[in-house]
Amino acid sequence: MKKTGFWHRVFDLYYDGFRNMTLGRTLWAIILIKLFIMFVVLKIFFFPNYIKENTTEGGEAQFVSEQMLNRSEKP
Repeated sequence: MKKTGFWHRVFDLYYDGFRNMTLGRTLWAIILIKLFIMFVVLKIFFFPNYIKENTTEGGEAQFVSEQMLNRSEKP
């Protein structure tokens, strides 16, 4: 009888499941492509880095604290 740890058995379960997939590989490819688009492409084009644009080297903390204080004062 082969004694293995919990994590090894969990790994074996997922490894065997992914290895024997047919349709699942295509679905995982689609999921990974969508995640890449959401986190890389959209970040580049739609979420600019305001902190780097509005500060100089070393002034990031001051800029963030000013922005937080200014927003909390507005109703």
